[in-house]
Formats: sequence, structure tokens, C-alpha cells
Amino acid sequence: MLKYTSLLPLALIAVGCGSDTYQGDTNAGAQIKETYETNSQAPSSPATAPETSSNAIEEPTFAKPKDGEEVAVIETKFGKIVLKFRPDKAPKHVENFKKLARNGFYNGTIFHRVIPGFMIQGGDPNTKDKSKPEMYGQGGPGYNVDAEFNNLDHKRGVLSMARSQDPNSAGSQFYVCVGDSAFLNREYTAFGEAVEGMDVADKIVNSPRNSSDLPDERIEMKVKIAKWPVK
Repeated sequence: MLKYTSLLPLALIAVGCGSDTYQGDTNAGAQIKETYETNSQAPSSPATAPETSSNAIEEPTFAKPKDGEEVAVIETKFGKIVLKFRPDKAPKHVENFKKLARNGFYNGTIFHRVIPGFMIQGGDPNTKDKSKPEMYGQGGPGYNVDAEFNNLDHKRGVLSMARSQDPNSAGSQFYVCVGDSAFLNREYTAFGEAVEGMDVADKIVNSPRNSSDLPDERIEMKVKIAKWPVK
């Protein structure tokens, strides 16, 4: 459903948030323009307002949360990833993620798409069914969350929401960037930052995978909301 072409020196990779498309290009010297496609169609270019000090791209700080602040803890067989929320950037997305996590929605789902140098994606309830991998990447909670595109830079460690062509189609699927991905800025809703566990994310993203970027072995998660510091 979501496909990107990345500016990389060694390989051109096409990926999807539910798409089964994978393309390779071994032209090491190629400089490929970054594009994003959803449902095999490039999204319309957003109207770009002149940058001011108030809306300029903001670097994530990855600062430790305050004592007692709520964070998300994603537990996997490789360890845990702890994520600080950014309600100042996307309050509705933060509220939605917390609600789903508290209801156990994410428990038993997997990271169904892993792209080295780009991101790890999960949160699809369809992935609980081991017999239907062709449906992975297409599920959600049964409702959508309106876009809250903001100026938080999609740097390594940033938590953001996947969506389809419709900007207001986010639901439950999320991703954590494992590489700087500025081409996602103001196109996808960033709503958190990893404060612990990027070594775990690296293990996940480097897991052997098939041509659809689905890991060969299931990487299930359990997600809970806890208070910082996490024990």
C-alpha cells in the first residue's frame, strides 16, 4: 500500500506498508529522486507554507522523559523499545496509541515489514493470523485518525504512523525509523521518539526477511503504557 523509492548509493528499494513489491537496482552510482507512492499512486504534493521560526523542521531531542511521564514499552524477543510521546506535535495520535495499547490491541501482532536503513513497521491486527500473510499490512482498528502532520524531523528513532493514500487514514499501524528519513517530513504524522532500545530496533530490522520485507521468523510484540523510569 505504501511504496517508496529512496535516494541510496548502493540500492534502489521499493517498499510498502502492506504492498508485496520489492525492486532492486545495483547501479551503485545512481542518484534516485526520493518519491513516495500509496496504492501505486504518488500522493499529491502538500501546499508548503513559507518556513518560519515556528514551523521550521525541528530536530527530535531524544531527551529522557520526566519522572512519572507515560511512555510506551514495546516488548519483543530481542528486548524492549521505550518510546516517549510527543503530544505537543500530535495529541490525537498519542491518545489513540495509548488507548490501543491499554486495550491490549497490539499484543500478539508482529513487525511485518523491516527495511534496513529505513524503518520497522508493525501494529496490524491481521498479523495475529499466521495463516494469512497476504493480508499483512492491510488491517487496522476499524476507524481512522485524522492527520496531524507536523514539523518533527523523521530522524532515526522517531515514531510515526503509517497510512494509505488518504492523509486521514491512519489507524493502528506505526513505524520506528532506523535511518534518517527526511522525505517523510510533513507527509506522515510523527508522534514520538525512542529513548531506549534502538539496539533492539536494529536487531529487528536486520532479521532475515523475504521479498516482501516480512521477517522469516515472527517478531511478536507486547505493548504497554508505563511510567518513566521503566523498570
